[in-house]
Amino acid sequence: MKPVIFAGPTIDAEAILAALDAEVLPPVAQGDVYRVARRCPPAIGIIDGYFEGVPSVWHKEILWAMEQGIPVFGSASIGALRAAELHDFGMIGVGAIFEAYLKGEIADDDDVAVQHGPAELGFMALSEPMVSVRATAERAVAAKVLKPEAAELLNATAKSLHYKSRTWDEISARLLHEPSLAALFPWLPSGKVDAKGEDARAMLVRMAAFLENDIQTDQAHRVERTLAWQGLVRRIEGETDAGAAASKAVLDELRLDPERYETTRNKAMLRGLAIEDAERRGARADRETLRAVMDRHRRLNNLSRRDAVLDWLEANDLDETCYEALLAEAALIEDTRAARSSGLDGHIMSELRWSGAYSELKARAEAKARAIVENGAQASPDRLRLLVWFFETRLGRPVPDDPDAFARSLGLDGRDELIALIAREFLYNLDEDDALRAGSQG
Repeated sequence: MKPVIFAGPTIDAEAILAALDAEVLPPVAQGDVYRVARRCPPAIGIIDGYFEGVPSVWHKEILWAMEQGIPVFGSASIGALRAAELHDFGMIGVGAIFEAYLKGEIADDDDVAVQHGPAELGFMALSEPMVSVRATAERAVAAKVLKPEAAELLNATAKSLHYKSRTWDEISARLLHEPSLAALFPWLPSGKVDAKGEDARAMLVRMAAFLENDIQTDQAHRVERTLAWQGLVRRIEGETDAGAAASKAVLDELRLDPERYETTRNKAMLRGLAIEDAERRGARADRETLRAVMDRHRRLNNLSRRDAVLDWLEANDLDETCYEALLAEAALIEDTRAARSSGLDGHIMSELRWSGAYSELKARAEAKARAIVENGAQASPDRLRLLVWFFETRLGRPVPDDPDAFARSLGLDGRDELIALIAREFLYNLDEDDALRAGSQG
């Protein structure tokens, strides 16, 4: 077998194969090292991997691979981070970034994380890693392009950005009028440093020499077979193509209803854009938020009991880790909705006009206004009865626990504005009901 390299935005497959005859796989995620290690490759190299959205590679699966006698190398990105964490257990780290993690000079995932494109575009990097910004600042100081205090300002500005927004264009825009950095930006095209790329190439050279010389590694520690580990093993060993086949079958059924497919596809697109927007703004779903989202989801789907939740997960081809990821996505979508709701009214109007619903709603609003004016002031029930009438009679659902939150979800300021809205609807429906009764009597 060939050695296996997990890489993505840091270095492309062509560059890897120019340095080492290897099997190149996408960025590593949880379970991938275990899957590969079962095939017993001569070595495994980890460069890129997922930090969020997809569960990250487990330390324990790397340890298990080394227990099988497979040397595991790490460099540049999550590989450098894991190598520093597992250095004492025998994982082989390569490069300046690994050394910085090992010495504690850097500690954040954010220092190596980047936004990247899809696999179809070769995981092209769309942002700049903090380690490359720092290395560029150091080179600029050495080249007398920057003074040390200007380099510190550059680093602080870059570090203040969310990693997905950390690009040289964004950094330049923030510092363009800073006199101490005026010489930097013309120098950047030829002077900037690709710190992760340099370390990745160094790891490939190290792996090639290691394999050529048939160097033997020390016996690794035995991995404790915890329940969590056993669960991972069972899940991976039970993997088949059934999941992909089931997804295709579901999509094929949906495609047989073209209108439903188009509606679902449009919602999916908006879902993806909302999540991207939240991540770009640095939004995070903490445990309390996830709990609130989960509670709402379980109430909506009548999942009050643990066995009902497990049945729902099985019916939807999910495990608990994937369910938590789904909840996190829902929380990010809610965050985007809250952040962007004030600017949506114009887009809602455009959508209503496009779909043909605008004129219908406009005519109803005008008819309601006329009816209320013509009938004069009429007393409406108290607030509680209005809520019960609207939710239970009109919508066929329970009154929400938090009417203020419900009101805000509709773009209203709060409960008072919601009550006023319902009161007008009640009076209009009362007028319609009277007209219907008069018509039936005549």
